[in-house]
Amino acid sequence: MKVRDSGMPDEEMWSAFFDPDRILRTFGLDQEIAGIVEFGCGYGTFTLSAAKMIRGIVNAYDIEPAMVAAVDERSRQAGIKNIRLVVRDFVAQGTGLPQDSMDVALLFNILHHDKPITLMEEAYRVLHVGGHLAIIHWNYDPTTPRGPAMEIRPRPEQCIDWGREAGFSFNKKERFDFPPYHYGLLLRK
Repeated sequence: MKVRDSGMPDEEMWSAFFDPDRILRTFGLDQEIAGIVEFGCGYGTFTLSAAKMIRGIVNAYDIEPAMVAAVDERSRQAGIKNIRLVVRDFVAQGTGLPQDSMDVALLFNILHHDKPITLMEEAYRVLHVGGHLAIIHWNYDPTTPRGPAMEIRPRPEQCIDWGREAGFSFNKKERFDFPPYHYGLLLRK
């Protein structure tokens, strides 16, 4: 099931919104990480950066075959070999990853989906105890140049509540600002 209001701008515009290395370092990605699951890899904006930072595999999922093909091509061109790309409806089918198998789950700009708790429950299932759920989303501000419609754009407090409902814990010190348009949250299993 596609995420509602999920149209992507062109890649150049999209990439200009983020500093992937900074965001991923803020969430603690480093060589100690053995496994990541990314829900909705899109253009691979975070996929390739994550793969360079960790010692293990980035399991990157997207429902769009064209997005997965583009990330595959970019990773091959960059000589990055620790990305496992999968075309899959992970909302309806889950990831297919073993339970308690991942260190980090990435839910970036996707929680405006009509089933955010389902996404978080799958992240919880695949993370081992002590694993991290990293979330970024558009600020709840109608002046952002992109992002889902305000009526479906989640506020940080909503994401925290959904995460708790899925089983995660949250420490208020693990709320981050990623100027100019995003916030971040780190939840723990």
